[in-house]
Formats: sequence, C-alpha cells, structure tokens
Amino acid sequence: MLTDLLTYFLRIMPGLTLVTGCLLLVRRHRDPLLSIVVLILGFILIRDAMTPLGLWRLGTVDGVVPWLRFTTESTLLAALGVATLVLTAAVLASDQRLRALIPRQRPDLAAIGLGIAGAAVAAGPVIAIASRWPQADRGGAVALSAVPVIVFFCLAGNLFEEVLFRGLLQTRLAQTMSPVRAALLSGLLFAACHSFLASTVTDLGWPLLAFTAWEGLICAFLRLRHGLTPAVLTHGLAIAALATALP
Repeated sequence: MLTDLLTYFLRIMPGLTLVTGCLLLVRRHRDPLLSIVVLILGFILIRDAMTPLGLWRLGTVDGVVPWLRFTTESTLLAALGVATLVLTAAVLASDQRLRALIPRQRPDLAAIGLGIAGAAVAAGPVIAIASRWPQADRGGAVALSAVPVIVFFCLAGNLFEEVLFRGLLQTRLAQTMSPVRAALLSGLLFAACHSFLASTVTDLGWPLLAFTAWEGLICAFLRLRHGLTPAVLTHGLAIAALATALP
C-alpha cells in the first residue's frame, strides 16, 4: 500500500506544486473566483491521475452505459479517503474568503433523506440499464466486504468535489447571476471538467459526460433548494452505487 501511495503522490506532485504556486499568487486577490478555479484544476489532476495508476477502472457496456470499479486494496482506498478529508479541511482553513462561501447547514434527517433520494435519481437510470448485462461485462462483481470502504471513499472524495463546485463555485456565481442560472452553470461546468477524463485519459466519451451532466445538475439544484449536505450525499452515494455493481 505504501508503495502505491508514494507512486501516486510522486506522480501528482509536480502539478500540485504548480497549483500551490498559483494559489499563493491569487491568495490576496479580493475575488475568490480565481482561487476556486485553481483548486478545481488541482482536483482534476488528483482525480484523473488515479486512472493510469489503476486506482480505478472505467468503461462502458456496448459504448452506452458507463461503469467504474475501484482498486481492491481497501486499505489504500481508506487512506486516500482520509487524505481527501484532510485536504478539504486544510483548503478551507487556509482561506477565510473560501470559508465564507460555504453555506451553513447542520445535517438532519431531511437532508440525509434528500441525499439518498438524489443518489437514487442520479444513479438509478444507469443501474437499471446496466442490469441488462451480466456483471462480468461491466467491471465484475465487488466483494461485500469492500462495500463499506468504497462508500467511505466515495463520500470523502466527493465531499471535496462538492465543496468546490457547489459550496464555492455555485455560491460565488450566484453573487453575479440568478441562483437558477448559477445552479445550471455549476452542473454543466462540473460535467465539462470531466471532458479530459472522457476523451483523453479514457475513451468513454459521451456516456460519461451525459451521466456527469445529469448528476451535476441534480446536485446543483439540491444545493440551491436544500443546502450542501444533500448534494454531497447524492454525489457520494451515486458513485458508490455504480462502483459496487449494485444490483
């Protein structure tokens, strides 16, 4: 596990060094939008670098239905999930301008219910279509013992992504345009930021972009109407459902 972690961090370190330099240069700028853009670029690097190192696998069934599977090394996934939580906390702790954009919300049963429902709406169509094919054609079965770690990793990793797109970007956009337009732009930009993953890092193409646009818009409007917590749960649980090959 330690070797895999070291290989991963060494691979992303040059890019993260540049991202950190850019963040330092824009830190004192009054408008946090530049910092948000740089952070999103850094996240894309962190996410997409998982592909060539085999930390996850992505594909499509008959070029239509996207699927994904994470590495079977549960300890490695757990470590990456913890590292992502630490990174999220560090980013927000280091910049008061960013913290001020995060909407205040205490998780409650209603928010949790909305998050679960949102995940079902986001992942349900893909799962329903994919169930027509055997699991062997969509990444293979996943051991039940691995499911808790996968769920934790998806929630932790997608917490950071939702903080960036819905907590920071969408809030900042809503300061200069209508909340509905900000939500639409947040959802579509979220999908657009998967373009390299869909077209150069992999060859998944439009199925991945269609799914991320659908998922991004669901999360964006949940954020608009009900706060950040349902958006985080929707994103994390939807990805976990796809990654665990359910049903």
